[in-house]
Amino acid sequence: MKKALLGVLLFALGCVSVGTRPAAADEAHPSFAAAVAELKDASYSRKAELIRELAEQRQAGTRELLAAVLDGHVYSRTGDGKVFIVAPGASGYALTDPLTGKGAGTEAEEGFEKVGINNALRRVLRSALAQFDLSSPDAGVRLTAVKEMLRSFDEGAGAPAAASTKTLLAAQLAKEHDASVKREIETGLALAALGDSSPQQRLAAIDSLTSSLNPDVYNRLVALSDPAREPDAAVRAAAARGVRHIDSWRKFYGVIETLFFGLSLGSVLVLAAIGLAITFGVMGVINMAHGELMMLGAYMAYVMQLLLPNAIGVSVVLAIPAAFLVAGLVGVLIERFIVRFLYGRPLETLLATFGVSLILQQVVRDIFTANNRPVVAPSWMAGSLQVNDALSITYNRLVIVLFALAVFFVLQLVLKRTRLGLEVRAVAQNRPMAKAMGVRTGWVDALTFGLGSGIAGVAGVALSQLTNVGPNLGQSYIVDSFMVVVFGGVGNLWGTLIGGMSLGVVNKILEPYAGAVLGKILVLICLILFIQRSPRGLFPQKGRAAEA
Repeated sequence: MKKALLGVLLFALGCVSVGTRPAAADEAHPSFAAAVAELKDASYSRKAELIRELAEQRQAGTRELLAAVLDGHVYSRTGDGKVFIVAPGASGYALTDPLTGKGAGTEAEEGFEKVGINNALRRVLRSALAQFDLSSPDAGVRLTAVKEMLRSFDEGAGAPAAASTKTLLAAQLAKEHDASVKREIETGLALAALGDSSPQQRLAAIDSLTSSLNPDVYNRLVALSDPAREPDAAVRAAAARGVRHIDSWRKFYGVIETLFFGLSLGSVLVLAAIGLAITFGVMGVINMAHGELMMLGAYMAYVMQLLLPNAIGVSVVLAIPAAFLVAGLVGVLIERFIVRFLYGRPLETLLATFGVSLILQQVVRDIFTANNRPVVAPSWMAGSLQVNDALSITYNRLVIVLFALAVFFVLQLVLKRTRLGLEVRAVAQNRPMAKAMGVRTGWVDALTFGLGSGIAGVAGVALSQLTNVGPNLGQSYIVDSFMVVVFGGVGNLWGTLIGGMSLGVVNKILEPYAGAVLGKILVLICLILFIQRSPRGLFPQKGRAAEA
């Protein structure tokens, strides 16, 4: 009896649970199912309405469906007109039912017709998808969604869509906690107010937008300053003032961007010249093979990427010590077998090292051919740092600037804090006295030449991230390297740093007005005039070493 009563009770509970459970996943809302079914035959304008209706219903699976429509992966089966999300495969289309989100098997590609869209529908779809992303926990996703939704305020958007977007953004603003997202929403709402029928509302919106550097804001204010687009004179005047205010800030950030580009170019010049500052400035050797030593460093970056094709970032880091060792070893060999017999005869060292440069170029051509070799930039050097809507800094240039400064300060530590640096400075200032004190001047010369050559190889690794790697890479920088060393002051590393940065900034300032080639010519003329007035450069050496 007890068992019978227990069975009846369990049956009753089961009936209640069946009656009160939510609808099954395959029981989609009727309006959602009707909208999906109508997509295949509707006109483009009707499809836009259906997409907005689907976005407002926010049924489960709606976002996946809209994303598939945008990607062109929604088809209708011609046999029964049923709509599917498809994934092309080797054996045909893998079908997914958008109403249930469940797989519907695989069928041949024949018998399916794509649900077509146009550019206007793509804008509607992106805006609809952005509405779903507003609820994302990631602030970056929400910010991207807000920017996408702001496009509904463009002239091509309809009034209902703009009104719906404005309502959604206003609701999001009330609960948004991220400052950048809130600022973007406030900008969007002010943009919407620019289309208000009340001149007072448009004036208030203009006042709130004059501090924005958003390109959409600038374009709308330019349009409002046109008498053909805006009938109210006060609104036109306010819009014109806003455009002038934004233009002034754009010019300011344009100057900052030019200065940054100049510093990045200057960093390249410093990297190319800092090794030469040692061999030429400290040892008095005119090394015309310096550019080819940089070329060897660049090829080391290429070789390391061949050895580590699946770890590009690691290969670039490992290429730095590898390039230093290879270029440094080649520099020691050049000094031991050629340069040491020519000290005190600068013209002979110039000709001899020029011959070495031709030999190195030919060796590289024989090994790697004369074609340029690609060196892939690691992911952490790709893209840019977006400071604001008017200023962005590319990561590769920023890394080069920081890398050049790091190389400079490491070299300073080596020369100031190590025994090698002490002996290098002693030999450079008074070779006979250093030799009398027991310094092996011959090996100091070799190690100094190797140090300068190794730094040239490190510079080549940096250059491989900015330019093509080929046998003639060094020829593009040898003249600039000598210019930096002479301008900064022979043998002065601080002079090399300041001289290289100065020449880079001046070059970038002149380029918009004179062009790249004429700008370099003007810099060279100014440098010649400067050297005539100050032959020892910006920071001349002092003391007996300078007078010798």
